[in-house]
Amino acid sequence: MSNKQPFFRPPGLLVGIILVASTLRPTITSVGPLIPMIRSDLGLSNGLAGFLTTLPLITFATFSLFSASIGRFLGYARAILVGMVLLAIGLMIRVLGGSFLLFLGTGLTGVGIVICNVLLIPLVKVRMPGKVGKITGVYATVMTMVAAIASAVTVPLAVDLGLNWRGSLLFWIVLLIIAIICWIPQVMPDKTSRADDTTVHPVNVWKSKLAWQVSLFMGVQSLLFFTLVAWLPDLFISRGVSPINAGFIMSLMQLSALIGTFLAPIIAVKFNEQSHMILGLAACYLLGYGSLFSGDLLWNISGICLAGLCMGASLSMAYTLISLRSGDDRTTAALSGMAQSTGYYLAALGPVLFGMALDRWQNWDHLIYLLLITSLFFAGFGYFAGKNRVV
Repeated sequence: MSNKQPFFRPPGLLVGIILVASTLRPTITSVGPLIPMIRSDLGLSNGLAGFLTTLPLITFATFSLFSASIGRFLGYARAILVGMVLLAIGLMIRVLGGSFLLFLGTGLTGVGIVICNVLLIPLVKVRMPGKVGKITGVYATVMTMVAAIASAVTVPLAVDLGLNWRGSLLFWIVLLIIAIICWIPQVMPDKTSRADDTTVHPVNVWKSKLAWQVSLFMGVQSLLFFTLVAWLPDLFISRGVSPINAGFIMSLMQLSALIGTFLAPIIAVKFNEQSHMILGLAACYLLGYGSLFSGDLLWNISGICLAGLCMGASLSMAYTLISLRSGDDRTTAALSGMAQSTGYYLAALGPVLFGMALDRWQNWDHLIYLLLITSLFFAGFGYFAGKNRVV
């Protein structure tokens, strides 16, 4: 497919991309703080309540495999619109009734999110080919920032404004409707669909060694993030830090992540290879996580902020590598689906592995060991994924 598109409209497209990105995390991060209310209202067991936060990851990992095909059939812009509509329907369904509708709606939101998540990367490559690094940094930063905002305001919306957990979850449909309306102009002239299927022979990314290196790089950075988010507050609380202060430390980590999320892809695209940049991130991971062995809280916080900076950089770097390591937009879409599927499956595995280790040995140092070992895998997969090659 040619990158020269007659519908190239950067200003409106950029606003649309930002709005789409802003809708892809609040429906997930707003659930965790409301779990006690949901569990009490619906009479859920602890196991089912925990599954409510795991279900989106499983949905992401599974439907990432089909998103590229949906994009080829409908065109990227149309498929992203369908994803947002599915997200809106799921958002409404999950607050309409009991536990069945809650889980059904949550699963549907996951399907909508992953379609948009996978296809934004090739869409940017097609429509804004000279701005991949900058646009990736912008929309990854928006996703991270709005996710943090949603985590912070979801309980005040439910309690202080009297919306209860249903109204608090439904609140984000306002942003979603705005995004859908603003995205419609990008759909009308969409040419990135089936027109060139007879002339383009897509690469089988599952048989590519480089594709696996990129996918496993995505996977280990996801594992680091979700494991730390799941267990870091408990680690600090076990050391005598109050729950409020443990949450404050997490907020500092997320603020640090915003800096890395924005800057990393802008810097990365200036080089032919990103291997040494990734090794630098891995070294900072080792230093940051290693600080958790210290009994000095200030040193712990400094290390976690450094690790947060790296986590933000790692996410947007993974998105950037998907684009840089693929030759055409169809391969980019396929690699994006493969990498995100791998990433979310590994992400779901990390918190469970440490939970089992904690049950077995009752030693929080095992969390630090897991993070350090995973950082070494991050360096290994990232070094090869950063080499100047294409799938």
